[in-house]
Amino acid sequence: MVDIPRVVIGAPASGHGKTTVATGLLAAFARRGVPVAPFKVGPDYIDPGYHALAAGRPGRNLDPVLVGEGLIGPLFAHGAAGAELAVVEGVMGLYDGRTGAGDTGSTAQVAALLDAPVILVVDAAAQGRSIAALVHGFRSFGSVRLAGVILNRVGSDRHEALLREACEEVGTPVLGALRRADAVAAPSRHLGLVPAAERRAEALASVDALAALVAASVDLDEIAAIARSVPPLRVGPWSPATALAAAAGPGVAAVCPVGPGANSVDKRLAGPAPVIALAGGPAFSFSYAETPELLAAAGAEVVIVDPLREEKLPAGTRGLVVGGGFPEVFAAELSANEPLRREVAALAAAGGPIAAECAGLLWLCRTLDDAPMCGVLDADAAMTPSLTLGYRDAVALADSPLARAGTRVTGHEFHRTTVHPRSGLLHSPATGAAWQWRGADPEGFATPAVHASYLHLHWAGTPSLAAGVVAAAAR
Repeated sequence: MVDIPRVVIGAPASGHGKTTVATGLLAAFARRGVPVAPFKVGPDYIDPGYHALAAGRPGRNLDPVLVGEGLIGPLFAHGAAGAELAVVEGVMGLYDGRTGAGDTGSTAQVAALLDAPVILVVDAAAQGRSIAALVHGFRSFGSVRLAGVILNRVGSDRHEALLREACEEVGTPVLGALRRADAVAAPSRHLGLVPAAERRAEALASVDALAALVAASVDLDEIAAIARSVPPLRVGPWSPATALAAAAGPGVAAVCPVGPGANSVDKRLAGPAPVIALAGGPAFSFSYAETPELLAAAGAEVVIVDPLREEKLPAGTRGLVVGGGFPEVFAAELSANEPLRREVAALAAAGGPIAAECAGLLWLCRTLDDAPMCGVLDADAAMTPSLTLGYRDAVALADSPLARAGTRVTGHEFHRTTVHPRSGLLHSPATGAAWQWRGADPEGFATPAVHASYLHLHWAGTPSLAAGVVAAAAR
């Protein structure tokens, strides 16, 4: 049983200011000395980066589509350990989830799974008394507990008074009113906000400004009282070690590559822990917090490497995991780091396991927008004007260090690039596609040593992914 005060920050639609309010609340409470735990509904990697700066601890994702609704409570309890307040930022509109699947994956679903009250953030810049109809509609539709409203982008004292009176008409308390404030705006580009890792100094200044704005504009004491009104969650915290042990039940051999010298996933590896390099830094900032935790629990020594600054892989590296990010923004710098590019190619040629997704896929190509990359994949990558976006139910088509053929996962695709294969992998004749999903051609690259794909995966939903990479590194 977990007794953690908690609130969910929702909105009628994207763009109303959820990130502004959630980040500001986290920062304001943290500056009061309250240990706060930050969460984001859905697959988004960028908002948790700002949450982490505000809270001083990792931002974590709660996505029922990627991990299953049964893990939402345990992952929440794991991420909130030691906190006195949890703030969960929603995704899109309050009831928006996976297309065609009702409220699955929505903020409303996560609020229900956490038995948490919702505070609705409404962009009131162009609204007057009509805000009452909007708030009343969200309060009466569905079964979430709407505890109050925070007004965003309020124009004046008169405007605020009008809005408060309208909300009072429908019995919904206004918990705060934020005026338009350019000082707290974060820059955006083709996939949303610019990640905090790319603009750390400016992001810290924005977080400080948000803390001051929210502290001055929102009733923090009332927010805390609402958060404390929740009942205990009847769940135990998620544990990476327990998750790996559960994955080693009947049928584990079908999804977890093992072989001579490798242990099954329910045991720590014998001997020294194999070093797994995990790409990080501004170019590769998209990684769920549970990924390194699972790798470590599977027996690896996880070492972060920043491909923009470091010319060598960590000493003793036996495997490499490369998540998402914006390598296209740093193509020139990544290309200029020829020593590291050569080391990555040599690791692949030697059979060292590499698991790469999205940005990692691009980095492993021969070129990215004509700039030389690692050359592990005999393919070229380039930016495109169109966005590819959505959840994918995928099946592995070939054995790789990440998964055996036939492994089923649900992942998320989100990119404005395309990859044009010349053949397959430069160092292996046994190249196959990584995944297949409905309505699309086979995608990605897979060999016994390398798995590279556009598909983002939350490894807590399939712990055997970490076990497979570590087992391959141990070999």
